[in-house]
Amino acid sequence: MAIEKSLIQPEPVISAIINGDNTGVLKINGEEHPYEALDVNDLRQALMKRVIGEAATLGRPVRVTSMDDSGVSYLVVSPAGEVEEEQPEAVPEDASTIIERIPSATSATTTVTKAPATPAAPTAGTSAEAPATRRSIREASSFLAAPSAVEPASQGIRGWLNSLGMSLAPSEEELSEREDIRLASKHFAGTRTIAVANQKGGSNKTPTVADLAAVFGRNGGSVVAWDNNPTTGTLGWRTEKGDHSRSALDVIAAADALLSPTAQSADINAFVHHQSTDKYDVLRSDADVAGTHEVTAEEVDILHRVLSKYYRLILMDSGNNHRSAEWNRMIDHADQLVVPTTNEEDRVEAALLTLQGLDLKGERSADLASNAVVIVSERQRGEARLSQETAEKFRPYVRDVVVVPFDEALKSGQIRFGALQPATRRAWLRAAAAVARGL
Repeated sequence: MAIEKSLIQPEPVISAIINGDNTGVLKINGEEHPYEALDVNDLRQALMKRVIGEAATLGRPVRVTSMDDSGVSYLVVSPAGEVEEEQPEAVPEDASTIIERIPSATSATTTVTKAPATPAAPTAGTSAEAPATRRSIREASSFLAAPSAVEPASQGIRGWLNSLGMSLAPSEEELSEREDIRLASKHFAGTRTIAVANQKGGSNKTPTVADLAAVFGRNGGSVVAWDNNPTTGTLGWRTEKGDHSRSALDVIAAADALLSPTAQSADINAFVHHQSTDKYDVLRSDADVAGTHEVTAEEVDILHRVLSKYYRLILMDSGNNHRSAEWNRMIDHADQLVVPTTNEEDRVEAALLTLQGLDLKGERSADLASNAVVIVSERQRGEARLSQETAEKFRPYVRDVVVVPFDEALKSGQIRFGALQPATRRAWLRAAAAVARGL
């Protein structure tokens, strides 16, 4: 049975804020009531229980404006615990349910199409039926309707209400996330290569490679993260090690066999290190402290040819020497450039110099620079404003800029995507989608 909305009165004005740290605030006629729970579902249940109690005390339904990470929802709650969603345009102006920290909703716009005028009656001597003009069948578009069904919300308060039996549409934020997942899941015709480069060490190159590889890997990609360092790189230190110690040098030595027509897809597993939860592989750089071999440009070509046979997506970590053979050959193979940086002044300047150097190198590398994705990673808490300022410096010169918030799980040790905070995972998904748009 539908809730009788004619019984709703302008007061009480109720709003709810659900934070990402499992805390929330219920505001009733300006009086704030803080809440905290072990998880977000318990928090929502506690807030809803209080709202239902308010409706039961009044003996009539009440309106609630709710905000969480998925956006703003407008709800009607009855004394019996029934919940219905209202569209923003259906909420009365005098209800005043939108709180200070919630952006005002935009009402839907209706387009009215004017009906064609009624044709005049035929006059004497004029045929009542004009001959039809036949058009070429080639001009006909498909008669099939475009798919319009959208899966119900699975996130936020709408997703929670759907788990209780409702069927609410997803919020704009959830739709945006679904689109980013679609992009990160895309399969390309042929292998694509992503070069991650900044001339300065400590600019977050390795975490950027690992987290982008995890997003693409978790979303069904065939992904390898390649530590293209002239000496021992850190990608091997920050990721899982397999049951062997093979590196890029071993792949070079076995290249003829790996590239032979009789080679099988599983043969590469003897040389890479699989990431069990993040679903991508790592090709380590040589870790022999007494080693003297320097990878040549031709050997980079060989490695790229091998990996292109076994993977659809290659992410290349890099060293800091932009004059070295393997660094420049990486650029030659790249389809997309990613330039990571932190907020430290020297890292930001090095990111700029990396882009400027590629712009001057040649037409192809200049295209990579202008279509680059810059990823600004916060190295410590409290850098949100500084990160946005850093992002705005790059925004006029590259295709996209994404800010990744500070996360303790990225500071040291093995990088596991599932250990990151929800906001961090969402930022990396946004970054991967930005990268995918350029492939």
